[in-house]
Amino acid sequence: MRFGVIVFPGSNCDRDVVTVTQGLLSQPTRLVWHQDTDLSDLDVVVIPGGFSYGDYLRCGAIARFSPVMRSLLAHASQGKLVIGICNGFQILTEVGLLPGALIRNRDLHFICDRVPISVENNQLPWTHGYTHHQVLTLPIAHGEGRYYADLDTLKTLEDNNQVVFRYGNPNPNGSLNNIAGITNLSGNILGMMPHPERAADGMLGSTDGRLLFEKLT
Repeated sequence: MRFGVIVFPGSNCDRDVVTVTQGLLSQPTRLVWHQDTDLSDLDVVVIPGGFSYGDYLRCGAIARFSPVMRSLLAHASQGKLVIGICNGFQILTEVGLLPGALIRNRDLHFICDRVPISVENNQLPWTHGYTHHQVLTLPIAHGEGRYYADLDTLKTLEDNNQVVFRYGNPNPNGSLNNIAGITNLSGNILGMMPHPERAADGMLGSTDGRLLFEKLT
């Protein structure tokens, strides 16, 4: 399984992902600068957390116009795998690959913590290593991680089992329906605010996020 990790000016979790996919799992991985356009050799594309240029306007609003995005759309349309983590989730909603939006946290504060996350759909390439409703402890680090969508979109997500991860109570950021991660209808595109790559090495105190990457290989 070949991984590619997109790098924007401001990305700061790209190397974290490489440490997991290449360092821990020994999978071929390359960093993809946001102005590159060739993703043809990749099976999985990761849009990492951190920041992307232009976030001062709205998270991901400028990054969506990077040259690599056109190639990402083609990659996704072929049924290949795409995951956006934190800022990457924001970019996936901005580019239209996932519905809804990520807005300011309920209390308008940046949150950096470890929180319980329930696995709501374990029938996906990303989650089949987990059990249904298994509770993971994953780090979050965001100021604009509150998932928001209109009622019709929320109903569609729930009816089609597109809600993949859900926050426990208390809800840390006010996300509607406690949503922490969703997928597209086909299940090949995943967006999530928690950081599984930061919970993949026992030296960091948790390996709850490792299976998400490991079961792809």
